[in-house]
Amino acid sequence: MRALGLDVGSKTIGVAVSDEGGVIATAREVLARRGQEADARAVQELVVREAAGAIVVGLPLELDGREGHRARRVRVFVRALERALAGQEQPGAAARSEGAGGAAVAIILWDERFSTSAAERTLLEADLSRARRRQKIDAVAAQFILQGWLDAQQTGASA
Repeated sequence: MRALGLDVGSKTIGVAVSDEGGVIATAREVLARRGQEADARAVQELVVREAAGAIVVGLPLELDGREGHRARRVRVFVRALERALAGQEQPGAAARSEGAGGAAVAIILWDERFSTSAAERTLLEADLSRARRRQKIDAVAAQFILQGWLDAQQTGASA
């Protein structure tokens, strides 16, 4: 099953995609934020294009594990995404929605603490310029989020 990984920020959404076997995550693209509903529709289009069965959304917890304002903003986006995937406009749609081919698309929240700093280290080691790092950082952070979830699926761990 192919999965999408999302690093949802205030200005951009980093996107990563897994291989069909669900083993390797690859940084794909960065979407400019245009509003919750438009962003949710853009992700819905990615689900269809990639035939994804799961969406792993990074949840930016505080260092002590509590949810702060950034995590609450991500949850607002997830609710918009649930509505877009379900084709409904009412709040409180189910966390599993009909996606491409009628198959259910799972939305999974995954602890993303340190994903951006890990992505930054990786891009620094690759010797990318500051401008190129800024262009790629969110997609690489999404890759770290998705790869963490994929690895946990292989070992049977959970978030």
